[in-house]
Amino acid sequence: MKVRNLLRDQNLFFLDLALVAVSVVGSFLLRLELSQLYFDYLPTIFWMLVVALVVKPLVYNQSGLYRRVWAYASVREMRLILIAVTTASAVMGAIVLTMFHFQVFHFLPRSTILIDWLVSLGMVGGLRFAARLFSDNQTNGKRANGKEKHVLVVGAGDAGALVVRELQRNPQLNLTPVAYLDDDVDKQNHEIHGVPVVGRLEDLGQVIDTQPVSEVIMAIPSAPGSVLRQVADICRRKGTPFRTMPGIYELLGGVVSVNRLREVDITDLLRREPVNIDRQRVGRSLQNKRILITGAGGSIASELCRQIARWGPAEITLVGHGENSIFEILLELKDTFPSLALHPVIADVRDRQRLEVIFERYKPEVVFHAAAHKHVYLMQMNIPEAITNNLSGTRNVIAAACQAGVEKLVMISTDKAVRPSSVMGASKRLAEMIVLDAAQRTGRAFSVVRFGNVLGSRGSVIPLFKRQIAQGGPLTVTHPDIERFFMTIPEAVHLVLQASALGEGGETFILNMGEPVRILNLAEDLIRLSGLEPGKDIEIIFTGMKPGEKLSEVLWDEGAEYQPTDHPDITRLLGEEILSGDTLERQVDTLVQLAQADDSEAIVTQLEEVIPGAAIKRTAPPDLKSIV
Repeated sequence: MKVRNLLRDQNLFFLDLALVAVSVVGSFLLRLELSQLYFDYLPTIFWMLVVALVVKPLVYNQSGLYRRVWAYASVREMRLILIAVTTASAVMGAIVLTMFHFQVFHFLPRSTILIDWLVSLGMVGGLRFAARLFSDNQTNGKRANGKEKHVLVVGAGDAGALVVRELQRNPQLNLTPVAYLDDDVDKQNHEIHGVPVVGRLEDLGQVIDTQPVSEVIMAIPSAPGSVLRQVADICRRKGTPFRTMPGIYELLGGVVSVNRLREVDITDLLRREPVNIDRQRVGRSLQNKRILITGAGGSIASELCRQIARWGPAEITLVGHGENSIFEILLELKDTFPSLALHPVIADVRDRQRLEVIFERYKPEVVFHAAAHKHVYLMQMNIPEAITNNLSGTRNVIAAACQAGVEKLVMISTDKAVRPSSVMGASKRLAEMIVLDAAQRTGRAFSVVRFGNVLGSRGSVIPLFKRQIAQGGPLTVTHPDIERFFMTIPEAVHLVLQASALGEGGETFILNMGEPVRILNLAEDLIRLSGLEPGKDIEIIFTGMKPGEKLSEVLWDEGAEYQPTDHPDITRLLGEEILSGDTLERQVDTLVQLAQADDSEAIVTQLEEVIPGAAIKRTAPPDLKSIV
C-alpha cells in the first residue's frame, strides 16, 4: 500500500476510535439522567466502551471500510456502511449482554445498544460521505478556460445518469448538463442528479429551440439505429452538435463513461435492438478454455479476441500472418486484460507443418477460424491466392485441429458463399464443406457461421466511401437498387459466440442480418454524417452493374431447409448440397494443384462444376473504383 493511502487509512481509523467513544457515551447521555449516569452506570460505560473500541474497528476493517476511496462513495458504499455498523453493534451488544449476565457490571439499559447503533450509523456514514461532499465541492468551479456548453442528454436511464454525474464531476470538460429527454412517463418532471427530465424523445426539436442547448448526447446504448437516425436528423436540421454512447455490443464488458462518447458513426444508424445472450451457455463454452484464433489481427477476429477475453478464458493464442496487426491487438488486450495469458504467433495458414507445431504446443480446446482473403475484387484478380489461402489454409487448420484433439471449431463464413458469383465466395463455400465434412468424420463440434457484410471491416464499402468523401466525391455505386445485408462488427461477433455455444457438430448457422440495406441509402447517410448534402455537396454516380453481379444477396440456397435455434437471431441450416469424403478431398487437391500452376481459368471452370449455383465465369474483370 502506498504511504499516502496508509496515512489516509490511519487517520480514518483514529477518527473512528473517537467516534466509537462518542457514540457509546452519547447513547447513555441520551437515555439517562446525568445524575444516574454518574452514580450507577460508570462501570457499565467503561466496559461497553472497552468492548466497542476493540470490536467495532475490527469489524469495520474486515468489512472493507478502510479500503474504499470515499470521495467516490455511492449507494453500494452506503449499503456497506449499514452492514458493517449493524454487524459491529450486534457483536458488541452480544458481548455486553453476556458480561451483564455474568454480573461484570450490575446496571444495563438495553436500549443504549440500539441508541449506540443509530448514533454509530450516523457518525460513521457521515464521516465517510463528508469526503464525498468535500470532493464534489473541490471539483466545482474548476472549469477549464473556454466557453461553457449546455448539454441535453437523451436517455435518463443508468447510462444517462452516469454520463451526467461524470460531467458534473469533471467541470474542466466545459460541458454542463441542463436537461434530460426520456420516453419513460414515470420520469417526466423529475430530477436526476439535480438535472430535470423535460420531455420525451419526440420533443427534441422543441427543446433545442427553447432551451440553451449547445450539444446533444445520446445516452441509450441499447437504442436501435432508427432512434439514432431520428435524433441525428433533428440535430442536423437544427445545426446542433450530436454525440452518442457506443452500442450495447461495443460496451460489453466495458464501462459507460464520458470517455466513451464519440461522434455518430454510420454503424450507429444500422443498430438493431440487442437480444439477450445466453450467458451460461457461452460461459461454459469459453470460460477457463484454451482458445486459438486464426487471422487474429483482422477486423472480425480482433473483435473476437476482445469479446472472448471478457469471458475469462485460460489463454488465447493469436495466430496471424501480419505482424503489425497481431502486435496491435496484443497491446490492446494486454492493456485491458493484464492477467490474461496471451500467445502471439506469426504464421501462415498455408503452412501445414507450422500449424501442427502451433496446435501441439498450445493445445487449444476451442478454435475460431477467421483467417481468409475476403476482398471479392482483389481475389478475382488473384484467383490462385484465394484457393491457397481460403481453401488449402482451411484444410490445414482442420487437419491440425483434428490431430491436436480440438473439441470445438467455428469457421467464419460469408453470404457470398451461396450461389457464388466470385472466386472468393466459391473458395469460402468449399472451405465450409471441409469443416462440415470433418465434423461428420470425427463427431466433433466443428461448425460454420455464415453472415453478410460487416460495417467498418477492412475492405468494406464504408472506408471507400469515406475516402471518396474526403476527396470531394463523387461516391460510386453500381446500381440505385443494389442492396446488401449489413451488421456491425461487435454485433456479428456477439452472435458468433452465441452460435459457437450452440454448435454440437456439423451445423451451418445463419445470423439474422435484419433487412437488406440499399447501398444508395448508405452512401447518402454517410454524406450527411459528414455534414454535407447528397447531390449538392457530394455527387453520387452509378457505374453500372457488372455481368454476374447480384442486386441482392441470399444467405442460403433456394429450396434449402432451415430451423430456428434457441436464439432468435440464429438459424440452423439443413440439407444443403455439399461434397464430402474422398470426393471433396480430390476436388480440393485438384484446385490446389491448379493454383500452384497459376491456371486461373481452369480454377474457375472447376469451381463452377462442383459448387451448386455458381456463376463465376459471368463475372467481369473487376473495376476497383466501383463498389459492391
